[in-house]
Amino acid sequence: MSLKENNILIFFCNGQKITDDNVDPNLTLLSYLRLKLRLTGSKLGCGEGGCGACTVMISSYDRLTKKITHISANACLTPICQVHMMAVTTVEGIGSIKDGLHPVQERIAKAHGSQCGFCTPGIVMSMYTLLRNNYQPTMTDIEDTFQGNLCRCTGYRPILEGYRTFTKDYQNEANCCQIRDDVNNENPVRWSKDDGLNGRQCYQVNCCQMQDDLKNLKEHSVNSQSNDNKCCMISNGKRQISTKLFQPSEFMEYDPTQEKIFPPELILMLEREEPKLVKFERNGLTWIRPVNLLQLSVVRNNFPNSKLVSGNTEIGVDVKLKKMQYPVLVSVSHVTELNNIYLCETGVSIGASVTLSRIEDFLKENMDKLPDYQCKSFAAIVDMLHWFAGQQIRNVAGIGGNIITGSPISDLNPILMTAGCTLDFADTRGVHRSLPIAEHFFTGYRKNAMKPNETLISINIPYTKKTEHFKAFKQAHRRDDDIAIVNAAFRVDLHDGVVHDSSMAFGGMAPTTKMAKQTMNKIIGRYWDKSLLDDVIVSLANEMSLAPGAPGGMTEYRQSLVLSFFFKFYLSINQETCNKNIPKVSPSDTSATFPFKRDEVKSTQMFQEVANDQSPIDPVGRPLVHLSAYQQATGEAVYVDDMVAFQNELYMAVVLSKKAHAKIKYVDATSALSMRGVHAFIDHKDVPGSNLLGEIEQDEELFATDKVTCVGQYIGAIVADNQEIAQRAARMVRVEYQDLEPIISIEDAIAKESYFKPIYRLEKGNVTNGFESSDKIIEGEMRIGEQEHFYLETQSCIAVPKQEEDFMEVFSAAQDLYLSQTTIANVLGVKYHKVNIRTKRLGGGFGGKETRSCNLSAALAIAARRVGRPLRCMLDRDEDMASTGTRHAFLGRYKVGFSNDGKIQSLKICLYSNSGNALDLSASVMECALFHLQNAYHLPNVDAYGYCCKTNIPSNTAFRGFGRPQAFLIMENLMSEISFSCGMTQNMIRELNFLQVGQSTYYNQKIDEVHLLKRCWDECLEKSDYEVRQSKVAEFNSLNRWKKRGLSIIPLLYGVGFTEVFMNKGAAFVIIYHDGSVLLSHGGVEMGQGLYTKMIQVASRTLKIPSDQIFTDETSTNKVPNTSPTAGSVSSDLNGMAVKIACEKLYKRLEPYRKQKPDKTWSDWVAAANMDRVSLFATGFYKTPLTGFDWTTKTGEPFHYFTSGAAVSEVEIDCLTGDHVVLRTDIVMDVGDSINPAIDIGQIEGGFIQGYGLFTLEEHHWSPRGELLTKGPGFYKIPSFTDIPVEFNVSLLDGVPHTKVVCSSKAIGEPPLFLAGSVFFAIKEAILASRKDCGIDGSFCLDSPATAERIRMACSDTFTEKFPPPVPGTFTPFFIRS
Repeated sequence: MSLKENNILIFFCNGQKITDDNVDPNLTLLSYLRLKLRLTGSKLGCGEGGCGACTVMISSYDRLTKKITHISANACLTPICQVHMMAVTTVEGIGSIKDGLHPVQERIAKAHGSQCGFCTPGIVMSMYTLLRNNYQPTMTDIEDTFQGNLCRCTGYRPILEGYRTFTKDYQNEANCCQIRDDVNNENPVRWSKDDGLNGRQCYQVNCCQMQDDLKNLKEHSVNSQSNDNKCCMISNGKRQISTKLFQPSEFMEYDPTQEKIFPPELILMLEREEPKLVKFERNGLTWIRPVNLLQLSVVRNNFPNSKLVSGNTEIGVDVKLKKMQYPVLVSVSHVTELNNIYLCETGVSIGASVTLSRIEDFLKENMDKLPDYQCKSFAAIVDMLHWFAGQQIRNVAGIGGNIITGSPISDLNPILMTAGCTLDFADTRGVHRSLPIAEHFFTGYRKNAMKPNETLISINIPYTKKTEHFKAFKQAHRRDDDIAIVNAAFRVDLHDGVVHDSSMAFGGMAPTTKMAKQTMNKIIGRYWDKSLLDDVIVSLANEMSLAPGAPGGMTEYRQSLVLSFFFKFYLSINQETCNKNIPKVSPSDTSATFPFKRDEVKSTQMFQEVANDQSPIDPVGRPLVHLSAYQQATGEAVYVDDMVAFQNELYMAVVLSKKAHAKIKYVDATSALSMRGVHAFIDHKDVPGSNLLGEIEQDEELFATDKVTCVGQYIGAIVADNQEIAQRAARMVRVEYQDLEPIISIEDAIAKESYFKPIYRLEKGNVTNGFESSDKIIEGEMRIGEQEHFYLETQSCIAVPKQEEDFMEVFSAAQDLYLSQTTIANVLGVKYHKVNIRTKRLGGGFGGKETRSCNLSAALAIAARRVGRPLRCMLDRDEDMASTGTRHAFLGRYKVGFSNDGKIQSLKICLYSNSGNALDLSASVMECALFHLQNAYHLPNVDAYGYCCKTNIPSNTAFRGFGRPQAFLIMENLMSEISFSCGMTQNMIRELNFLQVGQSTYYNQKIDEVHLLKRCWDECLEKSDYEVRQSKVAEFNSLNRWKKRGLSIIPLLYGVGFTEVFMNKGAAFVIIYHDGSVLLSHGGVEMGQGLYTKMIQVASRTLKIPSDQIFTDETSTNKVPNTSPTAGSVSSDLNGMAVKIACEKLYKRLEPYRKQKPDKTWSDWVAAANMDRVSLFATGFYKTPLTGFDWTTKTGEPFHYFTSGAAVSEVEIDCLTGDHVVLRTDIVMDVGDSINPAIDIGQIEGGFIQGYGLFTLEEHHWSPRGELLTKGPGFYKIPSFTDIPVEFNVSLLDGVPHTKVVCSSKAIGEPPLFLAGSVFFAIKEAILASRKDCGIDGSFCLDSPATAERIRMACSDTFTEKFPPPVPGTFTPFFIRS
């Protein structure tokens, strides 16, 4: 049979018709948008649909129903051919700076929800798509729509706050008082009970909520006093305290009737022609999309080895990450027969191509119409789909693909098997057959019983009966958008309390989804009672056993989850069934059956208002919007890989080591060089200068010569016409190795004494005498795992060789331009002035682009010099994570002596960090860790050692906090252990050991700000209502056996400054042009922290001109040389002072003209000075007055000043699974006089959430041979939107100007991260309560991160006791922690 086919791609993008008669089907929609259409607003963050940075809206028209459908989708996974005859909308298509922003873009910007901005376009498009489908969503709708979006900077709160203004609830609240910040309203206005504290809405005094507001006002005021009832402000007797970071009244109104329409021409085209089969062929791939089953059969006969694809969510990842090739792909997304979903007499029939979102909507709609008893399996599916990936994936992924893929951790297969579903197949001859999914359909790992010529047509899910009970469970590392660790589904048919039939299926316990057949058979005919429960626990423990070292690891935890899930199922049936033969559930046990239910997020942000007499054009102290926020929200902000390609530009792909420790026997690039489009292979032989890198010590090879020392080390690079050719050729480079024994973990390094030099030691007092005078002594250890930077923009660079004088210009996503410049110059063998580094902005950095960006930029420069053409490279997410290093994992081994009342007398401690294969910045990280070991406490006798362990993993590096968070956590763990030993509360122990005024650190630096620490602590206790809530937590724990809560407060005392004295400097270059406009340059890099914005605020104040007259273009080494890295939270301090000094020079030069003509304007004065030949440019240079610390004499002061903070967090844990939710966090932070409260609060919230990931969620797993297993967002989980505290309150300490720094402000980027330790210790308190219920008293070890696995196994009970950990050395673990 011949088929009519179409081979011309037609789709609409942002209303413009796109026609392509030679489309490459290998391209994704994202690649097409960025490379072909030059629409770079959509970003590549991961390439696997896990971060949402590439989100676009795809719209389609159904010619039968005449309906238009809008869905959000991941452009990185969507094949370009898939959008044939559809309409695509990108962030550029909804608004721009020139034509005006869309309300979605405006609100995220004005609500301060965009920092680095790399994730912003994807978040904007997710929200935009939601509004196109539901113009008045609920907050639940908004949180659900963001399940597939990640942000590493903001902490999510401001995004949710800004978009809350679209909800119907918000509109109703805003109408209550008919006030929208009307400054002319004569009636006094107050906070709203639910909204004013969020800076959203005020009520008039005579509003119906007045009495509640009055109570609320008193509870939240700084001094429990109100001053004239001013809107959203409280008087503190000096300057007022505001809670408004943005003004909703300034938002443009959202009118859904004004949205752009679906292209009429496309509707006419779809109406005019019958759907046709489409076929595209190019570059080794044939892509076919039939529209009916007959066409599909013909295609499969013609291409028997073709691969079927629906949403491309699995195959797309296989192609991108696993480098699999499929010569023929057949899309079944448009096959009519596979897209049917309907109710029938026995249940629901779902076509194999029906998307998960359609299934969810269909089941929800029909569950309202059907009797509840028939819908129990449907309800389980709907509940599970909520946790199934993100919306972008659910919108395109078909159920058939999920089943046929046969993942052993599929979220749906356990439910389908337990429900007794059948699968309908048809072969290419039209022969149909039906097969129960539970009966031998899955034959092995990702294998099934479907015949090669068959296609899955539909899935039939039967109704449940009145006597049946059905539940499904899932436990993952993270609740939203995460694969299961273990999942399960249970069905039991009870007749008068007797089991008539049952089924149980588990995922994550075998190579396939596994039915517990032995246990199922054992309980038939049994009463549903305690004896059945006991027998099932024993039976499941045997039937679902895992051998130590089984694939996936975490074997004890996974086995315990099996029992926990059944226990929850057992209790839920007992709870919902009224039968005399079924035992009742005790009140304390009911908590096992209740899932976590998050309330709507609420928050408070409190900051000091500017003084009443401050000039209106002085922006310092005001919450100005990040100056790039609007460009970031419209997709117009340019990052390195967004830059237009240079003429003759080529692409470079790196060849990475696949061995952790091995000799290189030979490297053969012959096959790669024979490929069409390949220009060169680069390795160490092509380096004209030095092949060694390193900031402290040059001990790392740019390209490996004769040995590799980690997986991910650069061996060489391929230069080719484009990325696809370069990466394919790089995989063809053959490297033969001779294996050597690797060292992976800290413990391995200790055993082999593998350390970098020097080994650090700090002493104070006499520890021996201290221990002798102690009443109690504790010895122990604690581990803190590494943390991936997970900046959304991976390492990126463009190198442009100039034809004259061996000059190289490099556009690099780097935090340290000076280091990049010197590194490139050294490898090229040229002077520094022959290299210019330029950086506009980074899509996140967090320390990961300080030194580790140099490897890529240096390699790129070498290759660009070799071929004499511009070169570009942006690492894929898996390449970035495999090669660039992380935060250092730490191990602390300690011995602490203390008095009976908990006062520390003596401490001996050894800190070990996993530094990786090169020193990098590990020595400085260890220095900072040792300097901050004591946190806020007085240590009279100390002996502290620091060891940097040399291992065979990629060199670990700088990360926000720079060793301090690890040291802080170990010290706070000591406090926790002391409190357990003394039987005192943790906050009492902490307060008892606080540094007092006049006391010094244990390395003898005097701290002037100790009193501010105590003030932060006291205010945090007061604002959080700590004492009352502590009682409520105790009451909750006494009433609930399987859910426990914990409450914890921790302090922070953070030393600010680089420990290397020469780095504490800043420089600026300021130009005033003839028209009065100002160009500001300085040594700092903008990476989302608002540095450019703050520097312009400083310049505006100093020059006394409006901030909109000042502009910063970029940072470059040919404008401001010899700069310090943008790191350490000191960039505003150093560069701000330099900016101020330069501006003061210029202001002074203009003084004569101001005096001569005081009635003239700034522009007039500038013009006059210019005509008078006065220099209108100036430099500023600043260095902090530091002596530094001399490690030889152990004297000196390493830090310029200290900043303080405190945080209280309350959590609730599920003792049976280890899951948890953060109920509330209160933070009080000393930032001096904030230059920009919105930016500073954003840094606090973002840092806190990043710290939350460090201490509870993010974890790397390594194979025993040193390969990183947790690459990409599919396996490495950072916090998501619903991980933030349900109530999140931040207060900036008021009335504390700091004279040592610019504008009296203090450092803010790094210090707040550790305050998330309050969550860790709240979790530990909750675990302690659980253990007490089991009769287990005393302290216990809880390493960081406090993952679900660690929480569950620490809540020791009869279930976990069945699975003791295996003896180390008796098995090979599936993964190890470094």
